[in-house]
Amino acid sequence: MNFEVSVKPDDGYYHNGTFAFTFHVSPVYPHEAPKVKCKTKVYHPNIDLEGNVCLNILREDWKPVLNINTVIYGLFHLFTEPNSEDPLNHDAAQVLRDNPKLFETNVRRAMTGGYVGQTFFPRCI
Repeated sequence: MNFEVSVKPDDGYYHNGTFAFTFHVSPVYPHEAPKVKCKTKVYHPNIDLEGNVCLNILREDWKPVLNINTVIYGLFHLFTEPNSEDPLNHDAAQVLRDNPKLFETNVRRAMTGGYVGQTFFPRCI
């Protein structure tokens, strides 16, 4: 089964952005976590530029008692509380740790359609 979910945080660095995710749920679900990719290019410490998502419940912490709603809640949590300690985008994580104001500026620039460094991000707000 494949489907898409859009996440639109109402607070935090990413408020008012809309971020699309694809879910691939295998036939052995819930014994295997769904595969989730972010379709929206986003400047985020836990989502790389290819859309891979670093969320513990999609990897080592998955348990068959978890469900799709838990994953969606986890995605919302990534946007309200980005985790610089377990990054896929190491540059974004370092900026978040070292200079949160610059991180906020970079997020806004990316979400409104612009460059962060040499990388262009399409508008998602």
